[in-house]
Amino acid sequence: MIRLFLTRDSAALAVGADEVAEAISAEAKSRNIELSIARTSSRGMFWLEPFVEVETPAGRVGYGPVSVEDVKALFDAGFHMGGAHALSQGKTDDIPYLKNQERLTFARAGLTEPVSVEQYVAHGGFAGLKKALALAGAEIVKEVTDSGLRGRGGAGFPAGIKWKTVHDAVADQKYVCCNADEGDSGTFADRMVMEGDPLMLIEGMTIAGVAAGATKGFVYIRSEYPHAIATMKAAIAAAEAANFLGANIQGTDKSFGLEVRRGAGAYICGEETAMLESLEGKRGMVRAKPPIPALEGLFGKPTIINNVLTFSAVPYILANGGKAYADYGMGRSRGTLPFQLAGNIMRGGLVEKAFGVTLGQLVNDFGGGTHSGLPVRAIQVGGPLGAYVPAFQLNLAMDYETFAAAGAMVGHGGIVVFDDSVDMAAQARFAMEFCAVESCGKCTPCRIGSTRGMEVIDRIVAGQNRDQNMALLEDLCQTMTDGSLCAMGGLTPMPVMSALKHFPQDFSRTKRLAAE
Repeated sequence: MIRLFLTRDSAALAVGADEVAEAISAEAKSRNIELSIARTSSRGMFWLEPFVEVETPAGRVGYGPVSVEDVKALFDAGFHMGGAHALSQGKTDDIPYLKNQERLTFARAGLTEPVSVEQYVAHGGFAGLKKALALAGAEIVKEVTDSGLRGRGGAGFPAGIKWKTVHDAVADQKYVCCNADEGDSGTFADRMVMEGDPLMLIEGMTIAGVAAGATKGFVYIRSEYPHAIATMKAAIAAAEAANFLGANIQGTDKSFGLEVRRGAGAYICGEETAMLESLEGKRGMVRAKPPIPALEGLFGKPTIINNVLTFSAVPYILANGGKAYADYGMGRSRGTLPFQLAGNIMRGGLVEKAFGVTLGQLVNDFGGGTHSGLPVRAIQVGGPLGAYVPAFQLNLAMDYETFAAAGAMVGHGGIVVFDDSVDMAAQARFAMEFCAVESCGKCTPCRIGSTRGMEVIDRIVAGQNRDQNMALLEDLCQTMTDGSLCAMGGLTPMPVMSALKHFPQDFSRTKRLAAE
């Protein structure tokens, strides 16, 4: 029987993947062609969605983007046997966008059906957990430490240190919490994992539980991800049925239970302590530190908190060893990061590369430059609180320390591209407005500073006492950076000050009027 593969990822569903699948089935039936369509995870080439693959003796051949109107012509061209057609992308594995990546976390992307334990195991799944079950907790922590894995949620804190702190803590109950409240603009890697390879996340969290002596875990998923929530719940049930989760995992004395919790619909709940408050049934507000969550986290107990990509890197590390993972990357940034290309870009999607790839390689070589065809002017890296990197810094290596030295941050790997039509003063104001809307309100610098920031930027753009207001804005940003309880207020000045530094002309009323 002919085998076809079509993703069930939200990005594909949004552009008609379900309708394309139905059209293919109907057309095949009308032609008496027997075929099956497997709904897999996404390859991450979103500009080609819906992307249809056909299994041939030479390997999978891909076609995209396929619309319902294309289906008849595709059959006429014999696409179900790998035939030539204008939408053909050739052998999927030979597409440069995929071929030039280093996929460790997304190694199974596009190959497996999301909740199939059998397929997951056939593609190397649970090998890391099986190794971990035979090790002492301290040995697991050492592998993670040796790998150099740092938190992929944005802060870049060494995962091994966090895990060791929880491992060494003495308590009657410990927890593992996954922060899946992916709210940064231009980011979708967490969603892709949960919708496409959820068993990998389950495996990583279970390894963390075994390492730290935690028996209970929670995945806190943003409410805007209904497909991810449904898929994670189904995957947890499948893992439990196969005894890779639950009591006495694989016949050992190790037990770990996992539950999904729907987020509260607030950006601030992506901050780890606000997430804990929400998990406990309270309003999502930031906690003061210390104590740190590793010692007093969920319900006051020692808690490992990492984001989706951090936990998802762990199965590879345990299966292949910490050194194998550390062999990728540069400096103190080891391993790979799934970068997400969005905004005004020709080829949006996911690119997993080792740290050290330049921003320009991602934007131009993989992304193909701007969708509009106009020159790139600015790139915001690291979400709505990340700096605006000017085009002349496209040679920056994607590395935590390199970006920090340039006054920017890698963050969660989100990359949003802007062409030269962008108004950077408006973008700076948006950063303050975003903070004002999403602030939990607990601390004054964030709650009040963001509102005052909008007002000051409006006065600068209007040409009112420009020099005095520029000085006031800089002072306000410093106060927010130094005085905010968390990164919400502490990082909001980063996009504002980067816009002021690199694009000062956009804040000049005279120059703006002349341009208009």
